[in-house]
Amino acid sequence: EVIDVKHEVTTMNTKKALAASLKKLLAEKPCSKITVSELIQDCGLNRKTFYYHFADLPALVKWMFEQEAVEVVKQFNLLTDCEKAINFVIDYVDSNAHIINCIYDSMGHDCMKQFLFDDFYGITRAAIDGAAVQVDVQLSEDFLQFLSRFYAEAIAGTLIDWFQNRLTLKREDIVNNLVLIFRQSLPNLLRARAEAERQENSR
Repeated sequence: EVIDVKHEVTTMNTKKALAASLKKLLAEKPCSKITVSELIQDCGLNRKTFYYHFADLPALVKWMFEQEAVEVVKQFNLLTDCEKAINFVIDYVDSNAHIINCIYDSMGHDCMKQFLFDDFYGITRAAIDGAAVQVDVQLSEDFLQFLSRFYAEAIAGTLIDWFQNRLTLKREDIVNNLVLIFRQSLPNLLRARAEAERQENSR
């Protein structure tokens, strides 16, 4: 067990070293121009070590984004901290445009949306489950999955839209609209669905 902990620490430190070198290189040129050889030379690791941890450079970029943004957002309660969570993500996009560009260029619009969706699905599902407890309703698993997908799709699409048009879109409008929709629609929606399911089950 002690050995496993040491291995996990070493693995995390190695990944962080690779991510730090990638950030350094991204400040100098676009992701498409960076090679694994340059990366490992910058951080003093070998090629075998890189491929042990990551399949390719986009995989490293994805890990970096998840560590720095998604993992932090998971600590927020979207019901009570929705505004803080959204502002954090937008701040991250603003200050790490080169990383987001790298993801976008290597994945394309549809793949990037799926990538964001996969990460935000778990976050929205946790918020929906929490809201269901707060309003004291029990809902079918099918509907909970549908609603989680619905909100995750909306968040992913909105973030990509913001990234592509952040010079013209008003940040305050995006934040306020998302917060309003999430806070106001979710409790009422859960109650209405619970009533509909109750009526269906009583027939």
